[in-house]
Amino acid sequence: MNTTPASTTQQLIAKGQRYFVPNYKPREMILDHGQGSRLWDQEGKEYIDLGAGIAVNSLGHQHPALVRALETQTRKLWHTSNIYYTAPPIELAEALVESCCAERVYFCNSGAEANEAAIKLVRKYASLHHPPQKREIISFQGSFHGRTLAAVTATAQPKYHEGFEPLPGGFRYCPFNDIDALREMISRERTCAVLVEPVQGEGGIIPARPGFLQALRELCDAHDALLVTDEIQCGMGRTGHFWAHAWGGVEPDVITLAKALGCGVPIGAMMTGKKVAETFQLGSHGSTFGGNPLACAVALEAVRHLKDPELLAHVARQGQRLREQLAALGRDTGLFEEVRGVGLMLGAPLSPDWRGKAGELMESARQHGVLILQAGPDVLRFLPPLVITDEELDTGLERLAQALRAAAS
Repeated sequence: MNTTPASTTQQLIAKGQRYFVPNYKPREMILDHGQGSRLWDQEGKEYIDLGAGIAVNSLGHQHPALVRALETQTRKLWHTSNIYYTAPPIELAEALVESCCAERVYFCNSGAEANEAAIKLVRKYASLHHPPQKREIISFQGSFHGRTLAAVTATAQPKYHEGFEPLPGGFRYCPFNDIDALREMISRERTCAVLVEPVQGEGGIIPARPGFLQALRELCDAHDALLVTDEIQCGMGRTGHFWAHAWGGVEPDVITLAKALGCGVPIGAMMTGKKVAETFQLGSHGSTFGGNPLACAVALEAVRHLKDPELLAHVARQGQRLREQLAALGRDTGLFEEVRGVGLMLGAPLSPDWRGKAGELMESARQHGVLILQAGPDVLRFLPPLVITDEELDTGLERLAQALRAAAS
């Protein structure tokens, strides 16, 4: 049912193009509301959401428990600053610490801020325990760690660096999943930390190979360096484990998270293991909105649901169904040759004739009523809500098949 005239949609799009800084290029639609894994635009067209706001809306849209948590907190406190305690961030910190190997939590507002905090933390730790030359951080080619100046420098993709030079010093880049290359690069004298995504997201949905994270842990221990896992996209149940580092059987010194932590409410966090738990002292770092009680109340409810074993089993099952259907669709259309990833974090690299056309296929999918993502120009990316039902997934795959066959014909 049309609830808003088409002219209103076009007028809003024109205003967005007029008033926004042009660093994004949104699709020409106005999304209006959602329920579960479905979205509707202002003209009433329905879409199956297979992107979840880039791994953010992991409990779907309008999850009743999250709505209740938000509504309850709006009638209590929205913001007080970090000069005072409030209950929601304390309870959220406790829930997070009890779920893994961490000892303490620092709250912020986004993944980039969480990684910025981690970069400062490992450098601060090095300044307290090591000589001045031991400040180097190693990250991996294809990684993505955010858009602040330090986080984008840690992001080992030159396309994100262009125009922002001079970049901060003290970062080196190693090929991902190449432990021999890291063994040659890491240094007891220079390296203070290694920063890794257990599953690379923007880099093309590339999981760490079996044994890679364990080898990183061993090399960090041997060279007195800290291990930092960036779980901003791959954590919070996305892979079928609540924590993505669990696939490698390791305990990081630092974990960064955001995205699904608030399931749509902006929040990020940096978690510290025992070794570095006391590194930040009064005045070391801060955030005006970090630990905001409104965001933390929603995130606490989100964590309770996201670490539910039944949900994690559902993620594994739906991930396998999605993988199998995508693989069949790839064979049928010839658009992609494989499906890779873990759980409900999957990527389909395009075949040679279609490389560079991920955006074109993404648009075809939108026109057929299904929202997908890309990871660069050559990989289709699928990050549906973790609660997606069989019926929603089947409908989304039917629409995707129509879109891809139309594009391939």
